[in-house]
Formats: sequence, C-alpha cells, structure tokens
Amino acid sequence: MSYQERRALVSILSTIVISVVYFRFMFERMPDASAYSPEMFKYWGTVFVLLIPVTIVAKIIVTIVFSILNTIATREGEPAFQDERDRLIDLKSMRTGFVIFMIAIVLGIGSLALDMPPTVMFLCFFAGGIASDVASDVSQFLLYRRGV
Repeated sequence: MSYQERRALVSILSTIVISVVYFRFMFERMPDASAYSPEMFKYWGTVFVLLIPVTIVAKIIVTIVFSILNTIATREGEPAFQDERDRLIDLKSMRTGFVIFMIAIVLGIGSLALDMPPTVMFLCFFAGGIASDVASDVSQFLLYRRGV
C-alpha cells in the first residue's frame, strides 16, 4: 500500500472519529427550546463555528502522528514531490467531495422549502460535510488503488 493510500485511510478514519466525538459532545448540550427559537439558532451557529477550529487542530495532530508513525514503521518519509498523476487524483477526489456537499446544501435548503424545522437543514449541512470529506478520501484511495 502506498503512502497516499495509507494517508487517505487515516483521513477517513479521523474524519469519522472526530465528527462522532464532536457532535456527541455538542448534542449533549443542545437546548430544550423550540426549533424556531433564537436560542436554537445560536446553538447551531456555535456548533458550526467551533467545528472549524476543532477539526483543523485535530486533523493537524492526526497528520503529524500519522507521519511520525509511518516513518517509523516503513522507514520512508512523505514523498517530496507531487507529479501530474497526484494532482489529477487530488482534483478528481475534490470534485467528488464538492458534488456530495452541493447535494447536501440543496437537500438542506429543500428541507426548509418543505416546512421542516431548521434543525433538519443544519443536520443536512453537517452530514453533507462529513459525507463529502469521506467521499473525497474514499475517491482518492480508490483512484490511487486502481490508477487514473
């Protein structure tokens, strides 16, 4: 298994673990208020604003730990360069992630058009973000596995 494949697998696992732990922690703090109350909107705003730095810091830590453990286990460092194949795989996997996220955005906005509570929209955005990140990494793994 190549370095890029291992990195994609670690990214998939870390995305799922970070998201589950974060939202389990945040859902315990969900207020018992009406779905349309300002308190609920403030809660969801806080959830998403805090999600960004938490995810960035956690991903940086996971990447550093992965790099160290991979170097110890394989006696190889991270590849020093990216060739055209690597760039093409990155672009194709990003496209997959963007398509999934845009579908989630449309579903979230559509939930409002169908008179569902705003919480459904926020959950669509959250699920779409995770699904797009995982789909991008799965796509990257598969493209490296089979070749472009």
